[in-house]
Amino acid sequence: MIPASLSIAAGELPEPTRTPLLSGTDPEAKRRELLGYFCQTFDLYDSLFDCLADPRAWFNKAISLRHPLIFYYGHTAAFFINKLLAARLIDQRIDPQIEAMVAIGVDEMSWDDLDEAHYDWPSVERLRAYRAKVRSRVIEVITRMPITLPIDWQSPAWVILMGMEHERIHLETSSVLIRQLPLAWVREQPHWPPCRQARHQRDEVPANTLLPVSGGTVELGKRDDTYGWDNEYGHRRIELEAFQASRLLVSNAEYLAFVRDGGYQTPTWWDQEGWGWNQFARAQMPSFWLGDPADPDRLQLRLMTEVVAMPWDWPVEVNQLEAAAFCRWKSAQTGLPIQLPSEAQWALLREGVPGDQPDWHRAPGNINLAGFASPCPVDLFPQGEFCDLVGNVWQWTSSAIDGFDGFRVHPLYDDFSTPTFDGKHTLIKGGSWISTGNEALKSSRYAFRRHFFQHAGFRYLVSRHQETMPVNPYETDALVAQYLDFQYGPTRFGVPNYARTLAEIACELCPNHQRALDIGCATGRASFELARHFQHVDGVDYSARFIDVALSLAKQDSFRYAMTLEGDLMEYCEARLSQHDLGPAQAERIHFSQGDACNLKPKYDHYDLVLASNLIDRLREPARFLRDIAPRLRSGGLLLLTSPYTWLEDYTPKANWLGGVRENGEALTTYQALQRLLAAEFEELASPRDIPFVIRETARKHQHTVAQLTVWRKR
Repeated sequence: MIPASLSIAAGELPEPTRTPLLSGTDPEAKRRELLGYFCQTFDLYDSLFDCLADPRAWFNKAISLRHPLIFYYGHTAAFFINKLLAARLIDQRIDPQIEAMVAIGVDEMSWDDLDEAHYDWPSVERLRAYRAKVRSRVIEVITRMPITLPIDWQSPAWVILMGMEHERIHLETSSVLIRQLPLAWVREQPHWPPCRQARHQRDEVPANTLLPVSGGTVELGKRDDTYGWDNEYGHRRIELEAFQASRLLVSNAEYLAFVRDGGYQTPTWWDQEGWGWNQFARAQMPSFWLGDPADPDRLQLRLMTEVVAMPWDWPVEVNQLEAAAFCRWKSAQTGLPIQLPSEAQWALLREGVPGDQPDWHRAPGNINLAGFASPCPVDLFPQGEFCDLVGNVWQWTSSAIDGFDGFRVHPLYDDFSTPTFDGKHTLIKGGSWISTGNEALKSSRYAFRRHFFQHAGFRYLVSRHQETMPVNPYETDALVAQYLDFQYGPTRFGVPNYARTLAEIACELCPNHQRALDIGCATGRASFELARHFQHVDGVDYSARFIDVALSLAKQDSFRYAMTLEGDLMEYCEARLSQHDLGPAQAERIHFSQGDACNLKPKYDHYDLVLASNLIDRLREPARFLRDIAPRLRSGGLLLLTSPYTWLEDYTPKANWLGGVRENGEALTTYQALQRLLAAEFEELASPRDIPFVIRETARKHQHTVAQLTVWRKR
């Protein structure tokens, strides 16, 4: 068992504190609770990296689809700083270079830059020093921030909770990457003790059996008093027929029968995606099994920091494609409709476990780091008639993640959930041995691509329930839909398309058509227009939702969206590149990526043109952006700025407004401020021009705005 509440310095993990409740009556007591939870979270994450024994473990990728662990070590700390800045709870960065390098690139998302050949990663020592500074800064914020109870989405404390729960997610994902490193690069740690209970003889493993489960109504959607990610909120009601469920998770021994029956060599048991992965990976058995499957008595299991003789009674750990293939095989063997549980069916099973993590005096299973630093026997933790309804390993489902009715994106983390609502990310439920915090709650909803590995296994059902693949054919987020209509919709009131107009002006004025940067590209229309002429265009936006739309258009030509007519009435529209004589020829010249205009990575440089359309009055630090953009342009390159100069404190602290203020009693316009700020590096190429644009809100309400275009040539 993991020792309780001792210091990391003593070589032991602190007790994983219970997830804080949002409610309470004493704000100062809640402040102390948050402070303790933060310190425990931060130190727990640090302790995981004690398992790295070789510099190569830090700087080499464990798998090609993820960054090396040095990225993740810095990422969770930088996340705190980036979110605290976005929430305006702090006003200065700690290390802009680190915070740009490790901000983005966590998952195999289309807007990540995992395919880059080289990163000039900071040293481990530099990152340790950086994490120490972040720790002090966050403690300072917790100590001084106002706290009102209950904590809600708008509370400063919510941002702190977001950072802590985010780091606890990466406690788990980083442990998986450690498990995929060469064994010689890692080392055992006494404060991460694996389970030593195992049956090494297959005939000693308890047989799995099916138990009946009554059907009923399942209500999905978070209703408890703890922090949750945006995809957990909302509601969904599902009526389930009765089904049968396996009493145990599928063990290594039970899964071996599938392997020995040629399961990995038989296309019949795999869907198209699964067989494609199988052939690409050349899989013969589960990834963490070592040895020759033809000689099972000598098979071993890779744990996080060691290799052990195969524990046949531990749960098998596979990806979702393997789990689904096993179910098809077993269905053929038994003649029964064997399948993975849906999210709702798992939720019905979960009702058999009393309470939830904040209420547990003692965890009912191998979860919340209350058991072992590894899986354990599948029958060690009975929970009612079943075992391991929660804990041990995550359980794959048949449900692709999507939003419940009433889903809303949290404005400070718009790329947490929505990029996974693509039908390609499948839910895992129940938590694993290392799941703490939000991950250990019954309301948690995490999803991964089906070929990814986590500490995940599965149980199977006998059921004819058919889980429908979520398809969201029309984008309904109001802001995304408005920008799609603005950039790709019909001309309104005779005003020409704004993005095309700007691109045409830029191409006329710019003498060299090699490299262009469209910063604040939104859904990408100006990037596509620039790509008619430029050899390479970088389209960059802070919003992952916008970047996902732009990438979808680049890949499939069209994207559907819904615009409000009036009240609840909607008009269903479609943006098409081909309608604007755009297509693959332009798309292949564009690289869309997520980025912070005030803290761009060094790779964005050597441009002949930078277009910043309606951007400066939506930045937290517009002067910093203007100062930092100059070195990214070649000599003679052009900077095109457009803005209606609608300065709002919602976006830019008033102290950072460029204009629209009085300076020493005199009026200072933004144009005057631009002339002053840019004079050292640029010369003004032409007189300002007014460029109108129209944004539709409803059928009868439109924003008619006039932006000012200024053009600057780098000296």
